This record gives sequence, C-alpha cells and structure tokens, in this order.
Amino acid sequence: MNAKRPISVTIIAILYLAVGIAGFVGHGYEALRARPFPTDAIWIELTEFAAIVSGAFLLRGQNWARWLAVAWMAFHVVISVFHPLRELAIHAVLLVLITWILFRAGATRYFRNEESRAT
Repeated sequence: MNAKRPISVTIIAILYLAVGIAGFVGHGYEALRARPFPTDAIWIELTEFAAIVSGAFLLRGQNWARWLAVAWMAFHVVISVFHPLRELAIHAVLLVLITWILFRAGATRYFRNEESRAT
C-alpha cells in the first residue's frame, strides 16, 4: 500500500527546487561574469545542486532526500553563524520547521513506502 504524499512534503520539495534552481542560475551567472573566476563558486553551485536533488527526490519519496534536506538547512545554520543574528535565527527556525514537517508521522509513512515506489 502506498502512502499518499503529504501536501507539506510537496510544498517543501517545491521550495527546495525553487531555491536551488534560482540559486544555481543566479550564483552561476555571477560567477561566470566575475574576473577572475571565484573558486568558491564551485562549492556554492554544489550546495545549490544539493537543494535541487533534495527537492526532486523528496517528491519521489526517497527517504535519504529528507535527510539531505535537513543537512542542507543545517549547513546554512552553521554558515549563518558568521552573518547577522537575524539571519542565523531565520535559518534556525527554518531548520526546526523543516525537520518537524519531514519527520512527522504522515511524512514518515510516505518515506517508508519508498520500496513500493521504486518498482
């Protein structure tokens, strides 16, 4: 029996896709125009790509994708330590909210059924 994808998981997945795509295109465009090419741009693009991968596979019900989504947000909390306190607080609240949504009972049922979706 397949568990239906909760709307909250769909919303988070779409947000990850949107943020990842916008960041990937935006940062990529900035990096390509910069002279000399900023070496940290590769790492930035990889983190944006991770958001895209997470969002896509959240929609497919892959359990590892919710862990990637939480890790991605936790990474942003860590790097926010070096930014204004308000940014750190926003990222921390988002981390707690995303973790709570992705690990609630309905979401857990959805992600536990990944084997039946893989066929």
